Amino acid sequence: MIPDSNSYFSVPHNFNAYLSPWDTAQGLPTEDELKDMQSVGLKLLTEVKSLEVNCLLQLRNLDNDAKAVVDFLKLQSRKVDLVLQHVLEKEVQEGQQVKGNQFGGSGISITSSFALNVGEYHKTHIYLHTEVVALMCICQVIECTPIDKNDDLDTLWHCQLEFSQILEDDIEQLVKASLAVQQKMLKKRKQNIDKQRR
Repeated sequence: MIPDSNSYFSVPHNFNAYLSPWDTAQGLPTEDELKDMQSVGLKLLTEVKSLEVNCLLQLRNLDNDAKAVVDFLKLQSRKVDLVLQHVLEKEVQEGQQVKGNQFGGSGISITSSFALNVGEYHKTHIYLHTEVVALMCICQVIECTPIDKNDDLDTLWHCQLEFSQILEDDIEQLVKASLAVQQKMLKKRKQNIDKQRR
């Protein structure tokens, strides 16, 4: 469970998510039960990313000559992560696909072709391609409102989901990814301002 969901910020970002209704009669899973629910691929990606972080931290403590080695290992690690994530998402996905448009350490915001009921829980798989994050958690719908539509299109729904049960490692991944996305946005904004001044 998340101790204080208001302590994390969210960033706009496009990603894929898959939702499956969660029967509240069985209660929320414990952290161990949530780990057991993960596919082998998801467990493998989490383990690889955890090992990578530990190794890179140790290498950074070496002298300046290690920087080239660290950069090379980061590149190799990213390639492995990308392949694992690609394989994971190509697996037959459980649940209905929705388009994510914002995420953070406390929840996600999605656009859906179907309405979600406030208060309902969903087992949720999240795939952030550019940040190479794939995870599974239990979310609760806290808001779902229709989006203005064109006459030719079906109604779309904008929904906010809050994490109800998520692994601590996955929160850490999301927080790091949200910081990376924010940093990229700030860099792009600065470049645009610099271009306008020229």
